[in-house]
Amino acid sequence: MEPINVDELQRFVGATMKIAIEDIEGGDQAPVVKKMIKKVQTCPDHTHVRFYFDTISFLAVPLNSKVNQSEASFSASDLVSGLTYTFQKV
Repeated sequence: MEPINVDELQRFVGATMKIAIEDIEGGDQAPVVKKMIKKVQTCPDHTHVRFYFDTISFLAVPLNSKVNQSEASFSASDLVSGLTYTFQKV
């Protein structure tokens, strides 16, 4: 399994995305939110990719997640935590 390619995710910078985080086991789900992606970069310890919504707030997705993507969407499933992160262009 290849790690997430941060360069490929730069296409989402400036785009408004619907973001959902789902538990594979069907537990409590966070609400879907709409956020504009301001910046995408790897965290300092190179374990996660950060999707910044402003200069401080971000969502971190593990780099070793199983990835499924298209031009308008990105989904990453973390097998360790059992969470799936889905980003869909609005």
